[in-house]
Amino acid sequence: MVAINSVSNYLSLLDEDQLELKSYSLEKLDSCVDEFWSEIASTSVDKIKSLSENKQFPKHELASLVLSKVYYNLSDFPNSMEYALSAGSLFNVLSKSEYIETLLYKFIDEYIKLRTSTNKDTVINPHLESIVMGMFDRCFKEGSYKQALGIAIEARRLDIIEKAISQSGNVNGMLSYCLHICNVSVSNRHFRHSVLGILVNLHLAQEKPDYLSVVQCLIFLDNHIEVATILLSLIKKDEESLLLAYQIGFDLFQNSTQQFLLNVRNRLPPVEKKSSTTTTTPASSDSMEIDIDSGSEKSGSSSFEQRLERLHTILIGDVSIGMNLEFLYRNCSTDMHILQSMKTTSELHKGAIFYSGTLFANALMHAGTTRDTFLRSNIEWLYKSTHWTKFSAISSLGVINKGHIKESKSLLKSYLPGASVNQTPYSESGSLYALGLIHASHGEEIIDYLVEKLHINNAILHHGAALGLGLAAMATGRDDLYEDLKSVLYNDDAVSGEAAGLAMGLVMLGSGAKKAIEEMLAYAHETQHEKTIRSLSMGLAFLMYGKEESADTLIEQMIGDKDPLIRYGGMYAVAFAYCGTGNNDALRKLLHVAVSDGTDSVRRAAVTCIGFVLSRQPEKCPKAIALLAESYNPHVRYGAAFALGIACAGTGQRDALEILKSLTTDSVGYVKQAAWISMAMVLIQTSKELVPEAETARKLFATCISDKREDSMSKFGAVLAFGVIDAGGRNSTIQLHSPSGHKNMNAIVGVAGFLQFWYWFPMTHFMGLALTPTSIIGLNKNLEMPVFSFKSNCRPSLFAYPPETKPSTTSSTNKIETAILSYSRKNKLQSSRSAMNIDQDIEKEKKEKEEKEAKEKEAKEKEEKEAAAKAEEKEPLFERKSNPARIVPRQLQYVQFDDARYQPIKKSPVIGIVMLRDLTPNEPEQLVVKEKPETKQESVGIQSGTANISLPNATTTTSPTLPEPSTPEPFEFTE
Repeated sequence: MVAINSVSNYLSLLDEDQLELKSYSLEKLDSCVDEFWSEIASTSVDKIKSLSENKQFPKHELASLVLSKVYYNLSDFPNSMEYALSAGSLFNVLSKSEYIETLLYKFIDEYIKLRTSTNKDTVINPHLESIVMGMFDRCFKEGSYKQALGIAIEARRLDIIEKAISQSGNVNGMLSYCLHICNVSVSNRHFRHSVLGILVNLHLAQEKPDYLSVVQCLIFLDNHIEVATILLSLIKKDEESLLLAYQIGFDLFQNSTQQFLLNVRNRLPPVEKKSSTTTTTPASSDSMEIDIDSGSEKSGSSSFEQRLERLHTILIGDVSIGMNLEFLYRNCSTDMHILQSMKTTSELHKGAIFYSGTLFANALMHAGTTRDTFLRSNIEWLYKSTHWTKFSAISSLGVINKGHIKESKSLLKSYLPGASVNQTPYSESGSLYALGLIHASHGEEIIDYLVEKLHINNAILHHGAALGLGLAAMATGRDDLYEDLKSVLYNDDAVSGEAAGLAMGLVMLGSGAKKAIEEMLAYAHETQHEKTIRSLSMGLAFLMYGKEESADTLIEQMIGDKDPLIRYGGMYAVAFAYCGTGNNDALRKLLHVAVSDGTDSVRRAAVTCIGFVLSRQPEKCPKAIALLAESYNPHVRYGAAFALGIACAGTGQRDALEILKSLTTDSVGYVKQAAWISMAMVLIQTSKELVPEAETARKLFATCISDKREDSMSKFGAVLAFGVIDAGGRNSTIQLHSPSGHKNMNAIVGVAGFLQFWYWFPMTHFMGLALTPTSIIGLNKNLEMPVFSFKSNCRPSLFAYPPETKPSTTSSTNKIETAILSYSRKNKLQSSRSAMNIDQDIEKEKKEKEEKEAKEKEAKEKEEKEAAAKAEEKEPLFERKSNPARIVPRQLQYVQFDDARYQPIKKSPVIGIVMLRDLTPNEPEQLVVKEKPETKQESVGIQSGTANISLPNATTTTSPTLPEPSTPEPFEFTE
């Protein structure tokens, strides 16, 4: 075949009158347009365009196709797409040419843009619709169901989503994939709920529905009625279904609000007695003991009433809270030497900042463990607390005993207010705040008591009672509590108003209540107290939790306000509304304010809130923050540090650590403070084997604390950093989102509340809410912990606890020996009565010094040999974990359930409580004996674990009359 060098002869046929010749010319041009497009474009575009526009011409679609290809080669994609649409069926989406593939992507983008447009008058070209539908048909023919599903979700085509899932041949896999994509990529809340509704219907249409996934979707949809129906149907079936119902109950407690749980319980049949069904075991020693099950329920299945009672117990939270307390108490690995060094530093400095910092660090390190060893060992030091420092000290017991719901009032008995209080009830107020921290998000039992104390007319007491009530009634949406708090707010007192504003927002968290918004915003404009205005602004932000685009009206109103305190709250409103969504519009607003607002606090908040929006996509945060971390404004750099800490919490991400490390050398103290705390947040529950920077960071914290020349604000940050990185006895982490995709409400509120310590130090305790125990706890059908183990297929050191620091044995090694001249030494020895031989004494001193140096050298060599020998020992490639086991989130990928007797209901390992299927139910069970001691009700003082603490000036404490000591026995004194 002769090669063609030009298409001029075909182009000349376009000037002929005969339609057949023109058609023939277009057919030939279409076959070689990719090679001779430049020649066609230079001479004949207008001629072909006239043929394309002439609808009487039989080959006008072919003319459009040729023009489209010419414009495509000219990179004029809009014109190419326009003429491709005019080509009709000649634009074949099944073709695999570069031209077709490129324009298909362009058409899909255009189609998605039109489908997601907010303009109601938008009309989609029918030809464009047919091309996209042809693309879907192509995907179905080729088996590319995930590609079709992704495009359908982007284009918001619910019919195609359902078709792609149902025709895929792997419905369960596609349902899981769609749920993941829906949580990560879909930014429109209304459309997301529509997709979740389809997923629920498809799940329930299966022969064996995956009820665990169904309930996760129903939580997103806030459909408590369907959840209760599923639970009720499962507990009526066989034992397998019963275990599944219990597992769903634990997942509900972990992922939903207390209002949702209450609604589910109200839909279930009531039970007469809501007593705990877990087996009570006596306190044991520190070692794990094994108990043989008495077999009270060996034969047959439990009655329906007993099953229902246990389900209620799970939904109330008694089982989850009790198991987490047991795990944290049993595995507490806090390094007490670190706390002692902090205490020593606090005694060397004037002011309460280091004293308070040590209290906060201790509370975080022991959060949820109920261990108060440090406080009991330093009672005299604790006596130094006065006024609001005493408030912080007492409320820190709430963080330490977080979740100790059953004994909360007896734990704080010495400090809770009576019928009347004095004018400065800091201890009493702190105890009410502590009650809120203990009952955070699960406060049904304590709300009425806190409301009663809220009615006592004292501003200081109102502060603690309001904060406690807001935490205990978080997200309940109760109007009566809102009204009680509003009456405190209207007293127009700065101290009580600050707490009331926050508490109102916490009670109505995520409700978006119009009445509350109007009243809080109106009072924020009326009052003159900055504390009250700021707290109301934060309260308004709490109301917008999870509202996404529904919150835009209030956000715009707050951002445009002339009061910088309200604009400050507007930034957090964006954070709460769009937390974890990665929404581009939200990020655009925050970035604009971060570089344009005239108030430093607003700019600081704007940059900080970027971390909340990107919390589900931590890998994007360092890139978004990098330039802001180099800003000339220290408040922006402060916000950049915390944005990284929030978004990358627990990830150990190196890009974030590099930026934070540079900020630790900043010239401004509070920037370094934020960098230390954020570094701890990023490195929480990471080992030096996994992230080498973890060991370096701990050394930097210690160096900063002990350095006399370091800025006090920087030191305070290092103290808090130690508390965060070792939080919960080194068994807790910070996760703003659960593995199932749900927002962790407590963690989000906790971190946002913690950040307010810039204005009010006691808000530091909010960090206790953000901590999640990292454990796998297996339970049997009786809600007891059986002896069961599983394999972690990785080296133990990869996720091991950090080594405990060793206290300095001698201080002489750090001191430079004072030089003594030989003349002075001789004069000193001559003046001594015992100096008989000067030369002999000098020689003796020299010999003793040499012996001392030799001993030190020998001890050092011995330590080096032991370390080398330990390193040479071959580390095992896996380890077995026993119930309850510490498993950090990054370790889940290595977990393998291989126990011979028990098999988890959930197929893939997850953090939290898992129900176990007993493969040999007829054999007696061995149960893990609990180590958590029971609280002694008769003791007076602050009881936690096994001991009591009594701080001074507790107005309600009554000192018992002690008996007169007996006289000593007769004795003889001998010299």
